[in-house]
Amino acid sequence: MAAMNPQTELRVRTLSIHVVTWNVASAAPPPDLSDLLQLNNLNLNLDVYVIGLQEMNCGIMSLLSDTAFEDPWSGFFMDVLSPLSFVKVSSVRMQGLLLLIFAKYQHLPFIQILSTKSTPTGLFGYWGNKGGVNIFLKFYGYYVSIINCHLPPHMANNDQRLEHFDRILEMQNFEARDIPNILDHDLILWFGDMNFRIEDFGLHFVRESIKNQCYSDLWEKDQLSIAKRHDPLLREFQEGPLLFPPTYKFDKNSNNYDTSEKKRKPAWTDRILWRLKRQPQAAVHTPTLSAPHFTLFPRSYVSHMLYSISDHKPVTSTFDLELKPLVSAPLITLLPESLCTEESDLLISYSLTADFLSSPWDWIGLYKVYIDVSDIPETEDQFLLFYYSNNLHSVVGISKPFKIQPRSFLAEGPLDEAQPQI
Repeated sequence: MAAMNPQTELRVRTLSIHVVTWNVASAAPPPDLSDLLQLNNLNLNLDVYVIGLQEMNCGIMSLLSDTAFEDPWSGFFMDVLSPLSFVKVSSVRMQGLLLLIFAKYQHLPFIQILSTKSTPTGLFGYWGNKGGVNIFLKFYGYYVSIINCHLPPHMANNDQRLEHFDRILEMQNFEARDIPNILDHDLILWFGDMNFRIEDFGLHFVRESIKNQCYSDLWEKDQLSIAKRHDPLLREFQEGPLLFPPTYKFDKNSNNYDTSEKKRKPAWTDRILWRLKRQPQAAVHTPTLSAPHFTLFPRSYVSHMLYSISDHKPVTSTFDLELKPLVSAPLITLLPESLCTEESDLLISYSLTADFLSSPWDWIGLYKVYIDVSDIPETEDQFLLFYYSNNLHSVVGISKPFKIQPRSFLAEGPLDEAQPQI
């Protein structure tokens, strides 16, 4: 195999990440999520979806059903994103909290799932109705932590919210693993129903400000904004400008703020934050080493008023992640030797890097490539080979798309359905 050009290894890549947070208030998925997932935005070429839900239906019957079968929301996102060449990389659930990561299949060999974790903070730290769920991974060699949280509600519980925020952060330890402290990770994405409220101003003033789109006074009294002015660590978490109306509390199936007897004051409860690793300061006379290139640029931060199944509106943020990959080649290179025909089975060869530790439980899977080509003739590239590492719990190699002759590859099953033969 030819050596890779060093200039190619150092080339800066720009990847697009779309983050979703939504308190769905036990509702089922709506029929169309195109706006939420920006499927009709022709200016976006997304590489990764990060989706966090709160208050999924977590009644006992629902939890039992979701244990035996995939929950309705995960299945819905799978059905929507799979035809667009996205693969579910990882997921973690704690009662009503769900965190999902989808990525375009070509990125899978460069995503290593290190750990998933649930941190309950409800009922003296033992109940999972509040808390955080986390996925820790290496993305092109960089450490990335992704946290979806649901913090305590109500105006008076701000100190408790901040305490739970700190507790979730402190619980992200990695004993017996060669993983740095979370504050030394290259990127933390933290989002969810944080339940921060707007202090001091009365209900009438807040609603009039929203009606006139005069948000600047409300920002000053937003509890999260106030906390960041006093907490140095919290200040390191950045957020896009709140140029959209508060996302809570709405009457369900409407865009009207709470008209119940309680008439809760609107608030920006649903937030998306991020933190990049602090770079060490070099001494005056010490030559500066060129740090790896890893920068996050927010492109949008919006709410989606179109959806009314919940008393919260969903919030999304799209980021451009610029990085120089620290991993330039997959651990496994897969090569189908020839087309599978009636006369021969599919022969596969693969090569592995010197530092890859294989396992008898590793496996190679064959998958159909779904391509949306409504006005393009069917291509020859229809199938992919995936190599899954049991030790790394990740896909570590993918072949290039290739064609398999249908008649030689497919055999009739017992229900006259075509079944793959491997």
